[in-house]
Amino acid sequence: MTTRRHFISVLTAALGGSAFAANGKPKTIVLQSAWDIVNIGDIGHTPGTLRVIEEHLPEVKVVLWAMKLEDRVTAMLKARFPKVEILQGNLFKDGEYDLKLQKAVKQCDLFIRNSGMGQDITFMQFCQKHGKPYGLFGQSYFPGMVEGPGSEERIALLNAAAFIYTRETKTLGILKSAGITTPVLEFGPDGCFGIDVHDEERGLATMKKLGLEDRKFITILLRTNTAKLPGVDDTRTPKLNPLHPTPEQVADDERRAAKYRKLVTIWVEKTGHKVLIAPETIKEMGHNKRLIHDPLPPEIQKQVVNLDYFWNADEAASIFARAHTVVCHEPHSPIIAMANGTPIIHTYSEFHSPKCWMFRDLGLPEWLLEMDETPAEKMVDTLFEIDADYPAAQEKVKKAMAYVHECFGKSMGRLKA
Repeated sequence: MTTRRHFISVLTAALGGSAFAANGKPKTIVLQSAWDIVNIGDIGHTPGTLRVIEEHLPEVKVVLWAMKLEDRVTAMLKARFPKVEILQGNLFKDGEYDLKLQKAVKQCDLFIRNSGMGQDITFMQFCQKHGKPYGLFGQSYFPGMVEGPGSEERIALLNAAAFIYTRETKTLGILKSAGITTPVLEFGPDGCFGIDVHDEERGLATMKKLGLEDRKFITILLRTNTAKLPGVDDTRTPKLNPLHPTPEQVADDERRAAKYRKLVTIWVEKTGHKVLIAPETIKEMGHNKRLIHDPLPPEIQKQVVNLDYFWNADEAASIFARAHTVVCHEPHSPIIAMANGTPIIHTYSEFHSPKCWMFRDLGLPEWLLEMDETPAEKMVDTLFEIDADYPAAQEKVKKAMAYVHECFGKSMGRLKA
């Protein structure tokens, strides 16, 4: 008798790829992800991409190489993806967990580096040394990845990748201009767009506590020129989270916050509805209270609430799903909002990363506003254009997300092959 597994193996092989090895065991993907626990974007990449792999390659075994975890994030991942094995460790150390991780990579059929930034090449070096195919899923790079000292090796390692999907076409152009010749070099959305985890119990309790009503509140978050963690400098160049901001950087924060305060004030005055200062990153909670909430007039301030704890991505998803619009200087709160059908405005600074351009690539340029060049009045107009025909705004989100999942289907088909 033909077993179900054998049937699926034969079928997927006929379609151009197989989820099973010759011995009938599922093939294995090692996914490097879970970059941090102080940023719901760095948390959200992981359940998003795991959901995409699960949906399109259900027979494949997935091992998650998690860079950082804490109890609540681990519990969320295990509850949603009970079959996924979670490992931690280092590819070049010799501790117990390190050796277990290295064995998993050496035995896998494909290594994937999940959506993110940075110029790390050690995973590519390790995979190449041990003859393992590797690919990059939803990556962004500054030009420095393919320029300057060491670029010759970095380019060679990128060329050796099985595939590279960039989460915006700005990075795609950077890599193409550098002559990258990997077999697959295409646009592929950030894996966080695949997120489907929710914490309804905590989310609804938070909304009740803060007096937030469905589709009657906006959320807002400013990114400031401040350290990632108290006393910890960001050594990357250019510095993105300075420990000692310059007077110019302090002035930038004040000027940007003033725009948000005007947006908040007009929203409250015109609608009477609330505003939630919603933390994408833990480090901004106090700064946003200081710069947005506290300077507001008392009559406006009473309609603006600031979370007093840092939430997980699943609770954020439950609340963003009920927000009117998510307005954010960071990109991943908007991503989680869109994945839950909510309109967004991303007031970006490209200095932080080219990842901002993903919203233009998804067909939403009117909701992509440069933070410094855009007057507060334009931000206000954009918000009330969304409000004026809210069903049309929701339809824009739906259309963009349909394109996201079309892209995911295409990339997963390539992975299958």
